[in-house]
Amino acid sequence: MVKTVLLFGYGNLSRGDDALGPLLLEYVESHCNLEQIEILSDFQLQIEHALDLEDRSLVLFVDASVSCAGAFDFAAIEPSRDKSYTTHAMSPAAVLDVYQSIKKQMPPPCFLLSIKAEKLELGEGLSPQAKHNLDQASHFAARLLQQPDIKVWLQQASHGR
Repeated sequence: MVKTVLLFGYGNLSRGDDALGPLLLEYVESHCNLEQIEILSDFQLQIEHALDLEDRSLVLFVDASVSCAGAFDFAAIEPSRDKSYTTHAMSPAAVLDVYQSIKKQMPPPCFLLSIKAEKLELGEGLSPQAKHNLDQASHFAARLLQQPDIKVWLQQASHGR
């Protein structure tokens, strides 16, 4: 039986702040009711991950980003064939586009939680600022996942949080 909500965190635990996505998953696993939530983690998004969207009512992608305005950004995402489509690592929008191409239907409602990162060097630990950002994003994600309702999520996305 497929759980209705997919929480997909990606990033490399060996590359400093790039670990923010997988680390948020650890917080959710220990602080949230996972009855409706499936947790998936990987180093990067691949074309095969399009199949993980099947039979979901909501999908939340979580990743580190150096371009966040604040501690984190939260936004709805739409299918788009971008330049990542032909690279070894894909964007969430490209994964949605693959799903749409394969399944001949729109993907489920998908959102991206980007957590502000500073240092992404191999062998680095989490920066102090990234730890703070992770804490804020984790609390936000936990509140969001307690209300797996598209209207609630869209309202949060329209406010930027």
